[in-house]
Amino acid sequence: MKNFEFKNPTKIIFGKDTIKKLETEVPKDAKVLLVYGGGSIKKNGIYNKVIKALANIELIEFGGIPANPEYEVLLKALKLIKEEKITYLLAVGGGSVIDGVKFLSAAALYEGDTPWDILAKNIKTEKGMPFGTVLTLPATGSEMNSGSVITRAETKEKLAMGGPGLFPVFSILDPQVVSSIPERQLANGLMDAYTHVLEQYMTYPSGALLQDRFAESILLTLIEIAPKVLKDPTDYEATSNFMWCCTMALNGLIQKGVPTDWAVHAMGHELTALFGIDHARTLAVIAPSHYTFNFETKKEKLAQYGSRVWNITEGSIDDKAYAAIEKTTEFFHSLGIDTKLSDYTKDYEGTAEKIAQRFTDRGWKGLGEHQSLSPDKVEKIVKMAY
Repeated sequence: MKNFEFKNPTKIIFGKDTIKKLETEVPKDAKVLLVYGGGSIKKNGIYNKVIKALANIELIEFGGIPANPEYEVLLKALKLIKEEKITYLLAVGGGSVIDGVKFLSAAALYEGDTPWDILAKNIKTEKGMPFGTVLTLPATGSEMNSGSVITRAETKEKLAMGGPGLFPVFSILDPQVVSSIPERQLANGLMDAYTHVLEQYMTYPSGALLQDRFAESILLTLIEIAPKVLKDPTDYEATSNFMWCCTMALNGLIQKGVPTDWAVHAMGHELTALFGIDHARTLAVIAPSHYTFNFETKKEKLAQYGSRVWNITEGSIDDKAYAAIEKTTEFFHSLGIDTKLSDYTKDYEGTAEKIAQRFTDRGWKGLGEHQSLSPDKVEKIVKMAY
């Protein structure tokens, strides 16, 4: 196991009817910017619960954060923060809203020329404007980590940012909110969480026995509850486990002491930026091809995963590893998610070359746990995913 440090300061408030606890978590003297997405919170009752809980707090609203938080939209919110002298941010939404608020948290205190530099120059945020979250869509784990991904439509880019100053002060997780989420978004959430675990697990054996079993337990739980959540999103037992799996998948715990990959996300982000494909579905497109292309370096872990998660006990290491890739693809399909780029767009020719060129232009020498996936190898993986 590798050396590591672990600190996660986010306070989690989990369970039924916990939105009312906003009243005691947000500072009484704060001037709050309430940030949300397309307005679904006004239809499902969450908005009213938030407003009631913050009745005695000075509050300004900013809605309209899109599914991939868009830089130009966030600049409008940033302008409002400065004009109104906002002191505290509250994200009410899923990962996109929370990611957007993390950008605002960083940008509000950033003293550079342009806020885009935070992403383009990979500037780590040591201190941001304090913020809390009310999670309405389990998926990204953004409610308990310090990372964020922002899209810029103008340049068709999707870049990541982060830093120790971007942990939420608190996050409220009420599984009852899942009951109003459309099936497509539920499937995306399950897919996103599952792939988050794979990115931190599907590398090579490193002697981190407990971390492996943490990761496997999340995968097994997601497999178990997925059909229940999709069939009946009012099933509180299933949705509470779903919500907590999504948080645990990316709160930093399972990546400590182990090698991590994240190449699937790097390639998937480009597909979202270029075609507007749902983030989770780009992961389903890339992951099977990625594991097949990198079979020799990943087969020991693939076989372990096949044995422990999918109960594949027959055959050699190679046999188990190939079967594990097949089982994973079948699971994605069981969520109603397609796994080829051609399922989403007919205009895919040249995509692999374009993505490889972008990575070259950014100076990315190599992705993956070995930092060995050069742009030419990325091109091959994306082509395999056509």
